[in-house]
Order: sequence, then structure tokens, then C-alpha cells
Amino acid sequence: MNRFFPASTNGAYVGHPIAAWFLTLAAIGTIGPGCIHAFLDDGGAVRIAGLDLPPDSRTLVIGLFAWAGATQLVWGLLMLAVSLFYRSFVPLYLALILVERSVIALNQWIFKPGEGPHHPPEAYVTLVLIPVALLMLAFSLTRARSTSGSINRVPE
Repeated sequence: MNRFFPASTNGAYVGHPIAAWFLTLAAIGTIGPGCIHAFLDDGGAVRIAGLDLPPDSRTLVIGLFAWAGATQLVWGLLMLAVSLFYRSFVPLYLALILVERSVIALNQWIFKPGEGPHHPPEAYVTLVLIPVALLMLAFSLTRARSTSGSINRVPE
């Protein structure tokens, strides 16, 4: 198993533990939609995003949702591994989340907003996640105060 999961880096993480726990929540919040997009028969395109799919594009759109779900699932599993066992990477992953969510927001609201007032639920979640991810990134880069019994560590 050590070939897949090398020794934990949690002892090297000096940032605030709340940032690592936020990454755990972000991982769960990524794995869930990833599973929906990958495994739900419509990928969530109709039932969740509320898209009206014409028959000639239905297969393509659902296939793209499934592809996006597969990448979300893998990204979420990596975030979970980092948040629990490889916390020295927490600042990097929070920065990547910030880049990802910023690109999503720019596309959803400015560059490619689509027709009409409708936005999928993820578009609104992204607007909330950007400032929270920025705050958590700042916490992850700030040296946490020492406490008795380290809460930064997860058993290895």
C-alpha cells in the first residue's frame, strides 16, 4: 500500500487546521457532484441543471457531463487524500481550487453566460466558494499557533 500512499506529510504542515478541514469538505463537495454527473442517467443535466436538451444533442451533452463527473471524482479523491494525509500540499490544492473556481465563474457569468437568466446551481456555489477558498488559502499559509496535542495531525 505504501507504493500508492507514501508516508503522511501532515507533520510538515504548519498552516491553520481549519484550512485542511475545509479542503476535506471541498473534497466531499466535489466527489458528490462527480458521482452524480458520472453515474446518473442524465448526468444531472436535466434533473439538476435544468437544461432542455434537444434529441439531437442529448447524447453529446450527457456524455460531456459524464466525462466532467469522472474528472470531478478523481479531483475530489485527490483533495480528500491531501486533506487527510498529505497536508503539506493543502496550500497548493487551495490555490488550485481558487484558480478552478475563478475560471468557472468567469465563464459562467462573463465570457460564456449562455442565453437567458438561468444558471446551474454550481454557478452560485462557485461565487460563494471563491472568497471562502481565498480565506482558507490565507489560513493555510499562516503558521498555526502551537497547541497541546497537535490537531494538525491525522493518525498515519
